[in-house]
Amino acid sequence: MNSPTLDRSDIAETIEPLDLQGWRGRALDFEREIAKAVVGQERAIRLLTIAVFARGHVLLEGDVGVGKTTLLRAVARALGGAYERIEGTIDLMPSDMIYYTFLNEDGKPRVEPGPVLRHGRDLSVFFFNEINRARPQVHSLLLRLMAERSITAFNQEHVFPHLLVFADRNRIEREETFELPAAARDRFLMEVAISTPSDEKSRRELLFATRFHDVDTLIGSLKDGVLDYRRLNGLANVIQDTIVVSPALERYVLNLWKAIREPGSAGIQIPNVDISRLIAGGASPRGMSYLIRAARVEAWLSGRDMVVPEDIRDIFHECMAHRIFLTPVYELRREEIVRSLIADVFAKVPAP
Repeated sequence: MNSPTLDRSDIAETIEPLDLQGWRGRALDFEREIAKAVVGQERAIRLLTIAVFARGHVLLEGDVGVGKTTLLRAVARALGGAYERIEGTIDLMPSDMIYYTFLNEDGKPRVEPGPVLRHGRDLSVFFFNEINRARPQVHSLLLRLMAERSITAFNQEHVFPHLLVFADRNRIEREETFELPAAARDRFLMEVAISTPSDEKSRRELLFATRFHDVDTLIGSLKDGVLDYRRLNGLANVIQDTIVVSPALERYVLNLWKAIREPGSAGIQIPNVDISRLIAGGASPRGMSYLIRAARVEAWLSGRDMVVPEDIRDIFHECMAHRIFLTPVYELRREEIVRSLIADVFAKVPAP
């Protein structure tokens, strides 16, 4: 693979000093700006902010019409850079992400860049809607895009250094869907639930405040580029190098990892579950390293220079649940069992 050449923004990112305290203020401004477009989603906004600064991709879960697309458009607006969206369908082909062909006004065939290539290096947010409706061949291309932030097309390497991929799954309609392979699921830093707000104030505002009825105008009213997306890679590296993980916390995380992979050895018990036959795989080294990346960002956003156990526990479910693979006999009870497993792991593994 050819190494991408640095443009001016990349050079500025590598040589300008980064003020972590000042950037934390901008991160909180970023959250406040997004909250103007969605209500009752404070938890989801914080998790997406963590993903942005940890430079991790996100898989969204939620019913139809709960605001997933609006939330991501708000994130893209506040980040600056380019936003693209593609719909997962049974007939979508990998080439549809890269280019499309048509006849021009002269009746001659034309080839134009598709959603991945259209904006080049400025692509900041790529949203794959209903990813499980797309064929496995499409998942394979997306997997490379997520893993390497690059693709090969037209005999050329195309690099997207600032890219974050967001996707959601249709969990209601199962016809003509393809479950994501384990390798693809493991590439997502988090799986974040987006649900309908439960409090009456937020529900009333969504229904009766007219600004939420025109999404294009709503997104256009947000401040563009609260963060400079071109500097986030460098900032993410500084956060990871600066926020401390103590030896005691390292041991705690290693014990959590063992308990998730071998729950029987930690004395985990779940009603009507044979613990010895529960886990098929998961909690990979990559997944655990992503957990630490996210925990460091959580500590930084909270104004601390050290990770504490609460940082790990707060994001553990979103970072690890989609990486825990159960044996088929328990898969239909997946949500209930995984929540019970994680809760009992926290109860059995002592925190420092």
